[in-house]
Amino acid sequence: MDETQSFWQFVSQQSDKLWSQTWAHIGLTMISLILAIIIAVPIGILIARKQKLSGIILGIAGVLQTIPSIALLGVMIPFLGIGPKPAILALFLYALLPILRNTYTGITEVNPAVVDAAKGMGMNKWQILTKVELPLAFPVLMAGIRTATVINVGVATLAAYIAAGGLGEFIFGGIALNNSNMILAGAIPAALLAILLDFLLSLLQKINLKSIRVAWLILPFTFITMSSFYLLPTQIGGKMLAGFTPEFMGRQDGYLGLKSVYGLGIETVVISDAVMYKAAFEHKLDVISGYSTDGRLKAYDLVTLRDDRHIFPPYYAAPIVRNDVLKKYPELEGVLNQLSGSINDSVMTDLNFKVDQLKQSPEKVAKDFMMDKNLYKPARNGTKGTIRIGSKIFGEQYILVQMYKILILGNTDLAVSTKTGLGGTKICFDALTNNQIDFYPEYTGTGFLVLLKPDIITINQLNGNRDQVYHYVSQAFDQKFNLKWLKPIGFNNSYALMMRREQAQSLSIESITDLTKHLNQK
Repeated sequence: MDETQSFWQFVSQQSDKLWSQTWAHIGLTMISLILAIIIAVPIGILIARKQKLSGIILGIAGVLQTIPSIALLGVMIPFLGIGPKPAILALFLYALLPILRNTYTGITEVNPAVVDAAKGMGMNKWQILTKVELPLAFPVLMAGIRTATVINVGVATLAAYIAAGGLGEFIFGGIALNNSNMILAGAIPAALLAILLDFLLSLLQKINLKSIRVAWLILPFTFITMSSFYLLPTQIGGKMLAGFTPEFMGRQDGYLGLKSVYGLGIETVVISDAVMYKAAFEHKLDVISGYSTDGRLKAYDLVTLRDDRHIFPPYYAAPIVRNDVLKKYPELEGVLNQLSGSINDSVMTDLNFKVDQLKQSPEKVAKDFMMDKNLYKPARNGTKGTIRIGSKIFGEQYILVQMYKILILGNTDLAVSTKTGLGGTKICFDALTNNQIDFYPEYTGTGFLVLLKPDIITINQLNGNRDQVYHYVSQAFDQKFNLKWLKPIGFNNSYALMMRREQAQSLSIESITDLTKHLNQK
């Protein structure tokens, strides 16, 4: 009962944003869908007439359908930037195949005898198409449109990764923040939206097309398409724009702290950290949330703004391991702790730069470092058992996983299985507690604020002291989750606000307070 109440309380608190993201989701879906109908239906009719083209065109549409949606969005960004444009184009491409295929199938399955009879009555090709073939093919065509609609509603959740808005903002934010209410607040409306649109289209599927002129169908489509553009998120011209990750938006040592402590009021979009650095470099964003050891700082000539009111406390990076694994393989703790104290902030930044900008593989970067530190040993037989190492979905974690793999293989008789790119905090942590992985690198600040979720009194008592936070999470994780934090690796990966160097210098912005003052002057 409490969970239901807390969910509805969350929905009530976030109702304005939930409505705006729902409308944005509808806008993305409807624009892409209607554009797909306008393009795919005529092409479907064409290939039904010229069937030699059907294999090629349906094959191309099929290939587009097989491209992973997040990869397709990533390919669009260099050409269209971030925001609704690449999202609409990607959704349009995904909607083509079912509409194309069903239009082609519907037209070709019309009984030839009926077409011959229409010709015998003196009908021309246009009349045969609009008064005979399309009415008979309409149920099959509508089935394709319904399929495309449901696909687009689901895929549109990924638009949040590239600052296009939509219900994905809640879903990805909830995954990152270990907040089930937030996930449900995005997932439930998306599911209901798919059901509602499918139901409405099912009613349309039942109409008698013979009694309706084509113009009366085109006009509503045109109206819906034009109206949908007003539902999309837009940037207010002339104002600075910030791009923040879903996790940053919901954390106290993130956007919540920026608003409450600094009074920062800036136009924001939610975006994946995979693309936000480049978006800042290409002048699509003015301010981004980043990580203090990220190699892309150097790669894209970004500067961090000084946190002069200290809302980004320093935290340790360290592996968290299940206690039952340490009990089964007691040698593991000492082996993993060999990495402790060997990586400071500047070293980690340099390692990240090699992966993020120089495009070296995490395996190579990790091996070179371990050899330089005399921590590398050739792999032993690995017959005693297998340790499963997980990671989140960014380069720093991939590097650390490879370092731990080298230590385990070279110092024990254990084998290693890596499960990298598990997504955000919630996915990695759930995999750990559900015995799907044995350990992964984590950050004490994330463990403190996101996983333990302490009250404000506890937060204020610890006051961002990294040693006190480490001690607190060590005890709490052991008691609550039966997990152990090993020794800190040595570097601090806290949040930071970043800007392009030349822009920050031209505006004389060195700190977050400077940024707030600049925005207030606008």
